[in-house]
Amino acid sequence: QVRLVESGGDSVQAGASLTLSCVVSGFTYRRNCMAWFRQAPGKEREGVASLFTDGSSIDYTSSVRGRFTISQDNAKTTLYLQMNSLRSEDTAVYYCAVDSSRDPCGRAWKTRGRYTRWGQGTQVTVSS
Repeated sequence: QVRLVESGGDSVQAGASLTLSCVVSGFTYRRNCMAWFRQAPGKEREGVASLFTDGSSIDYTSSVRGRFTISQDNAKTTLYLQMNSLRSEDTAVYYCAVDSSRDPCGRAWKTRGRYTRWGQGTQVTVSS
């Protein structure tokens, strides 16, 4: 059974850093698009960062570019999101997701419907 389990969420002050982890079990996604999404209260779930697991592409939504870094471990079992200079507007539940097809992330990486597996989410709260 494939599972994605996020961890690392916390309540922090603005300007702090956090690293989120997403452990993947039950399958090794060697050439797949994986992404971090977030959902703030009353808002739609939005794409934050994507990574194609063969290392060929990485992308970020504009509001986090330069502050957040997506990465994976060499075994492709864990996806990370390093978040620096956190702002109150980064407050949300963060989810990792994987597209089981081998389609590249491309420009459609923010399309929620393409992702076939999701984690349960981890809460990040940033207070100013």
